[in-house]
Amino acid sequence: MSVIVKESPLNEKEMVAEAERALADISRIREGVGRVIFGQESVVERTLVALLAGGHALLVGGPGLAKTKLVETLGVVLGLDSRRIQFTPDLMPSDILGSEVMEQDEAGRRSFRFISGPIFAQLLMADENKPASPRPPSAWCPASRPTACATPHPSAPSTT
Repeated sequence: MSVIVKESPLNEKEMVAEAERALADISRIREGVGRVIFGQESVVERTLVALLAGGHALLVGGPGLAKTKLVETLGVVLGLDSRRIQFTPDLMPSDILGSEVMEQDEAGRRSFRFISGPIFAQLLMADENKPASPRPPSAWCPASRPTACATPHPSAPSTT
């Protein structure tokens, strides 16, 4: 999310116009999500509030309530790169952060390339966050902070 900063302060009319544009944008987002998600208006609205505030949202509910579909739909409607992590007992930190792979070119030179994990998405869903092993939380907890995610490779995308 980016913030537009103007040099001069807004006058009252400009401020009202900006607010009306923002409300129109939010209305279009709710309409777009509403085409896919039915009967969950309160959940959609609260999730949008969390996104607009730059925070995290905890979606809790039984199976079949469109939690995953909501995140996927928000990603499409907002034009964000959205990913999902399914927490399973065999999940490893590299499944969250990504890993380096060795590649060899036509000349025989070898080099490492970082393949980023889902944590570098703009919109991330961590599904069924009840892992049996302590390894995934060791990667997830530091990476879920809104500051930065450390990776072993300088070509990795930054979360700052």
